[in-house]
Amino acid sequence: MSSDGAKEDCLGWAARDPSGLLSPYKFSRRTVGSDDVSIRITHCGVCHADVGRTRNMAGDSKYPLVPGHEIVGIVKQVGSHVQRFKVGDHVGVGTYVNSCRECEYCNDGLEVHCEKMVLTFDRIDMDGTVTKGGYSSHIVVHERYCFTIPENLPLASAAPLLCAGITVYTPMMRHKMNQPGKSLGVIGLGGLGHMAVKFGKAFGLKVTVFSTSISKREEALSLLGADHFVVSSDPEQMKAMAKSLHFIIDTAAGDHPFDPYMSLLKTGGVLALVGFSREVKFSPASLNIGMKTVSGSLTGGTKDIQEMIDFCAAQKIYPNIEVIPIDYVNEALERLIKKDVKYRFVIDIENSLK
Repeated sequence: MSSDGAKEDCLGWAARDPSGLLSPYKFSRRTVGSDDVSIRITHCGVCHADVGRTRNMAGDSKYPLVPGHEIVGIVKQVGSHVQRFKVGDHVGVGTYVNSCRECEYCNDGLEVHCEKMVLTFDRIDMDGTVTKGGYSSHIVVHERYCFTIPENLPLASAAPLLCAGITVYTPMMRHKMNQPGKSLGVIGLGGLGHMAVKFGKAFGLKVTVFSTSISKREEALSLLGADHFVVSSDPEQMKAMAKSLHFIIDTAAGDHPFDPYMSLLKTGGVLALVGFSREVKFSPASLNIGMKTVSGSLTGGTKDIQEMIDFCAAQKIYPNIEVIPIDYVNEALERLIKKDVKYRFVIDIENSLK
C-alpha cells in the first residue's frame, strides 16, 4: 500500500522482479480506519504461495512485492468502531484481508469464496492499492479478517495455522472427518500434510501417510504419530490398502495418478483435494463404482479459521516449525522448493527485521 509522498512507516522485505530475490523495502500502510486493527507483526509463516508470487509464476505479479499470509502479532492500535480487539491482544491474519461483506458467502462466514475477496498480498484492494503481506513490521486490517490467538498458543506456532492449518481443517470439517475410529489417508507430508496428520490423530482417526519417499516413514510414524505408512510407488503396498479408507486428504503439489488412490476408498468415501497439481485425471468408474466423492477446497472462512485456532489452542496442536531470521528468507524459499523443511518456516519478524 505504498503511495507517493506518504510517510514510509513500514519496513518489509520485497521482491523487485521475477528473480524473486527479497531485500529490505520501506513503504507506507494506510491510516487506521474506524474498523481497522493495526498489528505489530511478530512472526510470519513461509508458504509455497510466497515462491509462486515473488517469481511471477502466474504471470501477474506486481512489484515491489511483499509476500506473507501467515501473519501473527500484537495489536498496537484499534479504530473507534472496533469491538473484538484491544491494544495488546494476540491476533492473526490469514490469506485474505477484504471481501464485499454483503454476498451470501460473506453472510455465511465463507468470505474466501466471495467474488470480491482480496488476498493478503499482491492483489488490488478496494481502494486501488496493492496489498502487501507479512514480511513486514506491521499491517493494518479490517477487524473482520483478524483472529484471536489465545494466550496459551505460542505466536510462532500459530502462524502456519492461518494457511497450512486451515487448508486441511476446512475440508476435514466439511466432510465430517472428525469421527473417531474412521480411517484417513494423507497424500504428501509437507506443511499441509503434516497438519492433516495432526488433526486426524486429534479427531481419533486411524491415519495412513502416503509418500513416494521411504525416507519419510520414520518421521510419519514416530514424529507425527501416524498409524501406517505406505510407499505410494509400490503397487503391492497400494493393493494391500484397497477399500480401506473412509477419507483421503490429497496435499501433493506434483502431478500424480488418481485412480490408484480412488481404489483405496471405501464405498461412499471422500477424496478432498487441496494441492494444485497441473491435472486431475481419473476413470469415471473410479468415481461411480462405490459412489465416491472428489471434492476441492481452498483455505477457509472467518468462522472456520477462528474455530480451528481455538481447537489447536485447546488440544495443543502445534505445527512443526523452523524459526528463521528475515535475512535467511531467500535461502528458506530455495529450501522450500527442494522440500527441505520440517515442516514450515516461520520468520521471527519481531527480533530480526531491523
